[in-house]
Amino acid sequence: MLAFPAAAFATNCYVIAPAPGEECLVVDPGIGVLDTLRDVFAEHRLRPAAVLLTHGHLDHVYSVTPVCRGAAPAVAPAYIHEADRYRLADPLRYLDPMIVAAFEQQFGAKASWTEPDDVRVVGHDERLSIAGIDLRTVHAPGHTEGSVMFGIDAVPPGIPEGLDRTMLTGDVLFAGSIGRTDLHGGSAEAMQRSLREVVLPLPDTTLVLPGHGPASTMEIERASNPYLAGLGT
Repeated sequence: MLAFPAAAFATNCYVIAPAPGEECLVVDPGIGVLDTLRDVFAEHRLRPAAVLLTHGHLDHVYSVTPVCRGAAPAVAPAYIHEADRYRLADPLRYLDPMIVAAFEQQFGAKASWTEPDDVRVVGHDERLSIAGIDLRTVHAPGHTEGSVMFGIDAVPPGIPEGLDRTMLTGDVLFAGSIGRTDLHGGSAEAMQRSLREVVLPLPDTTLVLPGHGPASTMEIERASNPYLAGLGT
């Protein structure tokens, strides 16, 4: 597993593969990640089999279509929760105009969008097996209606002993924080419910790979994340 931040909003993009020379999964390919992804694919001889999207915000999906179209010999599918599927028609539509303007100023080009060719929707607690990797989908609305986490019953090499599973949490859970709920489709009430009913039950042995910021563990977050404090009482 490899991770690196996108060129805007420090969105984490993840590449997951069982071994070099195999097919891989790309998680949340955001803004300005294509060159880095090409280098990663070339260095490790990887071929994208699918793109996993934790939710439909532009900073997590911006490069999904070129990544999917760059797969060979066929276009790779993009997976997103059914409640966020509508966002892939035009994620720019749901952005604050000031954010779009800032994006265009930074990159010197007008923001544009092309919907992925093959979009597959997922629900809650679905099991997927792609590129030799077994995944579980965990619906956790609050940041958006269709925010989803992807669970893997394994951890990458080099992870400290005692961790036995991985959760790609998107913008549901960060190290020491959570995703905001004041954007289109967000809900503070839904987020509280997701944290209490979906996040808190995760075992302490879970490696947390968030959509922004450093990795963490559920043991650390349960003990120190202020947004989880008191939810289990």
